Amino acid sequence: METRKVQVTGGSTFTVSIPKDWATENGIAAGDELAFYPQEGSLVVSPRESDEKSEGTIDITDLHGESLTRTVMTMYVSGFDVMVLESNRIDAEQRQAIRSATQSLVGLEVIEETGDRVVIQDLLDSSELSVHNAVTRMRLIALSMLEDAVTAVCENDDTLAEDVIERDDDVDRLWFMVSRIFRATLRTPKAAEELGIPREICFDYHSSARQLERVADHAAKTAQHALELGEIPAEVAEALVALHEDADDVVNTAMDALLMDETDRAVELGNDARERVRDIDQHTRTVDDLVRDLDAQQAQLLGLVVDSLSRSADYGGNVAETALQKAAPRPEN
Repeated sequence: METRKVQVTGGSTFTVSIPKDWATENGIAAGDELAFYPQEGSLVVSPRESDEKSEGTIDITDLHGESLTRTVMTMYVSGFDVMVLESNRIDAEQRQAIRSATQSLVGLEVIEETGDRVVIQDLLDSSELSVHNAVTRMRLIALSMLEDAVTAVCENDDTLAEDVIERDDDVDRLWFMVSRIFRATLRTPKAAEELGIPREICFDYHSSARQLERVADHAAKTAQHALELGEIPAEVAEALVALHEDADDVVNTAMDALLMDETDRAVELGNDARERVRDIDQHTRTVDDLVRDLDAQQAQLLGLVVDSLSRSADYGGNVAETALQKAAPRPEN
């Protein structure tokens, strides 16, 4: 760390020098402009950022299927605006993997495609993105998935179960977008300024979005089990519905705490959600006792459903922890 004294020039202008080593490393010379970003009592100085889109190029010759899809997703989350995929010859399987990745990510479009090259671009204006809206949307989808998955189990509704499984892609799409936004705020203060919320709050949203993505995954797993279960006893169905209501209540209360502006109320809700997680354990044991006497395969599948509901409540407890940290007093700089 280096320190500099603030000086006054012209009777009213405050000036401060910048370290020469830092200026040299960043290619800053006399006459160049710097950008200043006020951030909650601090002032971040940065070289003037270019408006050009960031571009990344990768050789996909040895990449196929899931590995190629994952590579495109990684480049997206890493913040590239333009992704150039090159190979001596891009085959049909690779093109399918690229299309799958593009369709599963918000804002991506293929803008150029030849025999040896595919160019993908993010067409969204980053200043118009809202991490708050994305997390709120994830909450609605994930919890509706969980509710419908339990309904599919209890009512032996395969059509509803298949619909839940398909909706998991919607949550994943939002999760990748939140991750991209969060990583952008870590790289540049300009991204944080465009987002309109402090980076610390963005971190809280990102952490909670991860928990919601896991809830959605368990909803999809529960729906998959519903396709294999068949009819289940009425008393087991009633117990599962009650367990789901408890788990849903934990996640909803925790998310209310996270999004609450009133600090005291946020702390109250966060602590309430954490307390309710402890009650889930007793309810889980009750359901386990009911399924123990069923045939082995059905008992195993229902045990997995109970585990997914219990884990979903745990994820809600993690969101509550984040909400409590968000509401905690900030140390002075």
